[in-house]
Amino acid sequence: MSSDIAIKVENLSKCYQIYDQPHDRLKQSIFPRFQRLVGKQPKQYFREFWALKDVSFEINKGETIGIIGRNGSGKSTLLQLICGTLNPTSGSIQTNGRIAALLELGSGFNPEFTGRENVYMNASVLGLSMEETNTRFADIIEFADIGDFINQPVKTYSSGMMVRLAFAVIAHVDADILVIDEALAVGDAVFTQKCMRYIRRFQEKGTLLFVSHDMGAILNLCETGVWIHHGIVQELGEAKKIAEAYLQDTLQATYGDTAKLNSTEKSQSESTEAQSDYLDQTAAQIDYHATFSVQDNMDYAKGWKTESAEIIAIDFEKLDSQIENVFHGGERVRVIIHAKANQELIKPILGFIVRDRLGQDLFGENTLSFTDLHPCSIQAGQHFIGEFVFRLPMLPNGEYAVMASVADGDHHENLQHHYLHNALILNVSSSKVRYGLVGIQFEEVILKSAE
Repeated sequence: MSSDIAIKVENLSKCYQIYDQPHDRLKQSIFPRFQRLVGKQPKQYFREFWALKDVSFEINKGETIGIIGRNGSGKSTLLQLICGTLNPTSGSIQTNGRIAALLELGSGFNPEFTGRENVYMNASVLGLSMEETNTRFADIIEFADIGDFINQPVKTYSSGMMVRLAFAVIAHVDADILVIDEALAVGDAVFTQKCMRYIRRFQEKGTLLFVSHDMGAILNLCETGVWIHHGIVQELGEAKKIAEAYLQDTLQATYGDTAKLNSTEKSQSESTEAQSDYLDQTAAQIDYHATFSVQDNMDYAKGWKTESAEIIAIDFEKLDSQIENVFHGGERVRVIIHAKANQELIKPILGFIVRDRLGQDLFGENTLSFTDLHPCSIQAGQHFIGEFVFRLPMLPNGEYAVMASVADGDHHENLQHHYLHNALILNVSSSKVRYGLVGIQFEEVILKSAE
């Protein structure tokens, strides 16, 4: 294996034997042997369940990989195989470097041991000597921040305390590969932020495998995504693309036979060419200093649709200036979504979300706040619009996408009939926003002596 590769998985499969009754396990351990001795074909007293089947991929050193999939798809099994806590049925795994893992809650801990004892036991499993653990113990306890509970049995810990202690250990073992499986979901906000700061620092030098159902976290942390479905790698590629495909698949599973979500994705070359043409045409016309412009991307937007309703157009316009298509942030704007009903919509919904380049939701709204007070339905063949008036926030430099959708239903249950990830593109060039995801207009900034 090349020294640049951290993890190499080849044709990896894991099969579990499922027994319908307890005595079938005993039969399986005895009868097949006698059947072979007398020349008969051995009978199988179990059913096979393939948690993983022929999984192959490589992870380079320093890369961050997000693994997504529904519950039961094989994600946790894959991580346990990589960490060596499970043995594969077939295939091979090669790793290059020390692995530290935070798998299912409480894994690696003895519930009867105190937190202190579990720290030493877990650290030794991860490759630290007693002397090394003694040197780092104070830092581990400070990171975990569980107080006197460090001397109490782990079985008395809450789920949050368990995660605090487990993460504190793996953060101090000088790992080359860090594996995290959904465990941060039970942490409180303060500790989760502490963990994320550590993960950011770790990404500068190490390799990270991150499993989560939080697509925002996947997009924020990961360059590459692996989508596993029923134990098979469904798709591998850019994290944003994988997350969008997974979202469509999960919605299709939710809707079942109610609606068929058809992909509206255009070819990458078409989309790239269209955006390039737009930038060439507008570069000489717009002063990009502290401004941003809006690009209509409807013809090249990716997403899905049913046959019941569709988005026709989206307008993004200023309300308090005569200069069109040039925005500075802070002005009043209006977003208008134009749609058509191909079938009757009992509870129509139009909405949008503005996302950054990582796919993180920045802000958005839908028409439910209006229709809750003023119910209405739309007849088949009828056009309708949704209008949203607000003050535009200032955004840091970069490219932003406006997601738009038309649905039918309410807050608790709705059916997305047309969903577009990149209906509009906002191209921002501004030196005003230096910190955070969005900016605000400060009225005054002063530094003076308090005397």
